[in-house]
Amino acid sequence: MSAIIPTIDNPHLEALLLELRGTRVLVDRDLASIYGVETRDINKAVSNNPDKFPDGYVFELSKEEKRELVENFHRFDALKHSSVNPKAFTEKGLYMLTTILKSPIATQATLGIIETFAKLRELTRNIKALAELPDKPQEKALMQRSGKLIAELLDNDLQTSDAETSIELNFAVLKFKHTVKKKRGAS
Repeated sequence: MSAIIPTIDNPHLEALLLELRGTRVLVDRDLASIYGVETRDINKAVSNNPDKFPDGYVFELSKEEKRELVENFHRFDALKHSSVNPKAFTEKGLYMLTTILKSPIATQATLGIIETFAKLRELTRNIKALAELPDKPQEKALMQRSGKLIAELLDNDLQTSDAETSIELNFAVLKFKHTVKKKRGAS
């Protein structure tokens, strides 16, 4: 019997990414759900391999940061009475975690995470470059690529009932509107 490897969709990952201490991170609890393991397994991997997680790879949240998570995100309600502060993994920490967690699910999840971070970095660079480009053809090409990246991040198999769903983002130099129209299925 072969294992079923779930696909990790980008919108799911994007929703889990948090900005803490000026860095995009994934919290150990969310990583455990992505990887299909217990949170303690993630943290045990870190404590058993401290040389693989130097400063800038993983950090423990302060009590105040933990309190803010619980107050602002329902998925962290279970942490309210926990005496343990969660760990937050930076992009580099996620790469290192891949070298420890060897399951097919962990590999697929890590590939999805890496792709999401890469697209976000490229989008950030594109938006910055748009403000500095004097050349209209280059600007148009960069805007098209940025629109494609946003669509990939937001519209991975987006499901709608029967009408249409619109997403509009307005950056200082880039406006993006994406509409998904679904036809009623024949019964």
